Amino acid sequence: MESQSLTTIELKDNERIDDLQRNGYKIIQNEKKFCFGMDAVLLSGFATVKEGETVLDIGTGTGIIPILLKAKTKGSHFTGIEIQEESAEMAGRSVALNGLSEDIDIVCLDINNASDLYKAASFDVITTNPPYMIGKHGLTGENREKAIARHEICCTLEDIVREGSRLLKSNGRFYMVHRPFRLVEIFSALTRFHLEPKRLKFVYPYIDKEPNMVLIEALKGGNSRITVEKPLIVYKEPGVYTDEIYEIYGY
Repeated sequence: MESQSLTTIELKDNERIDDLQRNGYKIIQNEKKFCFGMDAVLLSGFATVKEGETVLDIGTGTGIIPILLKAKTKGSHFTGIEIQEESAEMAGRSVALNGLSEDIDIVCLDINNASDLYKAASFDVITTNPPYMIGKHGLTGENREKAIARHEICCTLEDIVREGSRLLKSNGRFYMVHRPFRLVEIFSALTRFHLEPKRLKFVYPYIDKEPNMVLIEALKGGNSRITVEKPLIVYKEPGVYTDEIYEIYGY
């Protein structure tokens, strides 16, 4: 499907259009609010979506993960839910910009109210790039949007895992990117809500540094067995990505 002419999409103050280097797709971002990071791109590369499967992205922000998964996979339909109205509206315009309104839905919704809209076991795959930090530290009027995206202000890790498990079909797959320092808490929440960790991949900024991200796949109702995959190294040297990062980004 051809993208719409950029002139038909309204850009608001401080917004810009970025090229995603995938299928000609573009995305609208506002650097004063919140822009997607490498973690979202790496999650889209880690997640597996099979032909015909339906996908829900929890806390979709700019809509980057549904758009990238549409570009990279043969999933049948993608839904992104986002609690912040302005972010959801902007993500919806990005979907329209790429002519993907029939393939991707963006819904302004609190994950804790998801049961009002979606029945249990509605999706084959769930992805999430949730807030990493606990509490309300850093919340001010000026950076409220960024704080909500980064801190557990509007939802907690448990909220996302609990509702994600409810919305996921039996044997469905749950994908998350998070910080390694919360890994024990993450595993505890996943297993408590019947999501068995199956794949684990650590992301290192440099080969001689500690990991700063972790990618996790869990299976709804799966047996207890996990594979720790070889680590992903981001930089060969300052400013130079490794070949694997270039491949994920599609360069």
